[in-house]
Amino acid sequence: QVQLVESGGGLVQPGGSLRLSCAASGSIFRIDAMGWFRQAPGKERDLVASIIGDSKSNYAESVKGRFTISRDGVKNTVYLQMNSLRPEDTAVYYCRYNANGRILWGQGTQVTVSS
Repeated sequence: QVQLVESGGGLVQPGGSLRLSCAASGSIFRIDAMGWFRQAPGKERDLVASIIGDSKSNYAESVKGRFTISRDGVKNTVYLQMNSLRPEDTAVYYCRYNANGRILWGQGTQVTVSS
C-alpha cells in the first residue's frame, strides 16, 4: 500500500517562505507525474504546480515566479518551495502522485500566511 506523507506547512508572515515535502512510502515502480494542489475554505481544489520527469514543470499563473516544484527520484519525494508568500496563498496544500497507474493523494498540510 503506497502512502503519501506531507510536511512543511505552518504559519508564515507575508513575504516569507516555506518548503513543503511529500514523501511516498510503500512499493512504487512507476511515477508518471507529481503535483501540488491547494484548497482554500469554500473553494475548489486547484492545481498549484506539477512536474513530469525531472524537469517538465507547470505552474498556476498566480504562483509563477514565486513557487518552485522539484523532485528527488531516488527518495520518491516531491517538494514545493514557496517564496514571497501572500495572504491569498493560505490554504490546505495536497500532493498528488500519478503512480503505479493510480492517483494518490496526501492528507494535506495547512499553510497560513498572515501578519
